[in-house]
Amino acid sequence: MNNQTAPAAPKSLADPAALEARRALLGAPHIAPLRALAQRIATDRGAPVPDPDPLDGGVAARLLLLLETPGPSIGRTGFVSRDNATGTAANLFRFLAEAGIARGDTLIWNAIPWVIHAAGARNRAPRRAEANAAAPYFAPLLALLPRLAVVVPAGRFAAQAAAPLAELRPDLPVIPVPHPSPTYVCTAPDVRERILSGLRKAAVRLAAQG
Repeated sequence: MNNQTAPAAPKSLADPAALEARRALLGAPHIAPLRALAQRIATDRGAPVPDPDPLDGGVAARLLLLLETPGPSIGRTGFVSRDNATGTAANLFRFLAEAGIARGDTLIWNAIPWVIHAAGARNRAPRRAEANAAAPYFAPLLALLPRLAVVVPAGRFAAQAAAPLAELRPDLPVIPVPHPSPTYVCTAPDVRERILSGLRKAAVRLAAQG
């Protein structure tokens, strides 16, 4: 896939040198088709769409982890990545590692792939019309993931993707988990374990696939 060593700790993309090195990998074959889809969506919607992380599995991914929407911090890196310098990304970095899910098996994407907040504004909750507009992009996304074995939507909004995904791939297991944002993880003591439980179930699916 690439020769860059995966970071050992969260928030590595806060380092400008690490960010530059990651951007240098954007032409890699395993990521190029997904970048093309992101660019197509950006053109369609007239809004930025972050690139998938080249250190992840790209089109070879077996686990699709669906977040909700790109947050304002996306503008700093241009990636949807567990290595972004945010609390949500840092939690995701740790949860995926603790669940024993190999980085090369994953693709992190957003249920609504484009940025929905106004420039300079705080992120907001997505609207039903935006979810409806995003649903048609699941088909071309799944078409790029021939090895996909399980989908993990993170958060209640992302979990609504289960219905359009089931129409496209009724055989595809969907394992919802709570959103990994620090605010939500801290709201109840069981949230962390619910996230880990779902990811571990997904890891079992991957192991069974071999």
